[in-house]
Amino acid sequence: MSNNNRSDASMIWQTNESKYLFKDTWMTVRADTCTKPDGKIITPYYVYEFPDWVTAFAITKDGKVIMEKQYRHALGQVHYEVPGGCVDKEDSSFEDAVSRELLEETGYQFDHFEFLGNISANPSTNANMMHLFLATGGEYVQKPSLDEGEDIEVQLFTIDEVKDLLRNNQIIQSMHVTCIFYALERLGLLKY
Repeated sequence: MSNNNRSDASMIWQTNESKYLFKDTWMTVRADTCTKPDGKIITPYYVYEFPDWVTAFAITKDGKVIMEKQYRHALGQVHYEVPGGCVDKEDSSFEDAVSRELLEETGYQFDHFEFLGNISANPSTNANMMHLFLATGGEYVQKPSLDEGEDIEVQLFTIDEVKDLLRNNQIIQSMHVTCIFYALERLGLLKY
């Protein structure tokens, strides 16, 4: 660890100009012109704007973990993930957003949500955050209502089975892996 500790404020870049290159519902790309604290100009610096995301390690009333098996086209692969999605403008809070996503994708409603923290997929380029939750007391109340383009197979696992999925590299979405580890830590089920 270095003894040369600078204040956070002394490290922040100034954005002089932003030019939008692409705008769509789920993604916007901009090119910024920035000035670093040492006066050096950085241009272009590309930033991807996405809506904020939410995800949850979701446990049913009988202690099963809800996982989703789905195809991800960018990789051309099928893997397991925890439920979640984008925060909509209509959502009044991140907890409301994750509750809505769980109901839509899995058909389960939950008694309790505990905020685990937020993370960034890539803070050097992405301007959004992923908000992580532990959802407990889940009960199946309706058939899932999937968006066009979603093809999700909901499966229930024990916590030990989820740990095996992690060990066998069956969960590769890094933010979902982080959510699982944070949840296991909160539940007292993670040994270092």
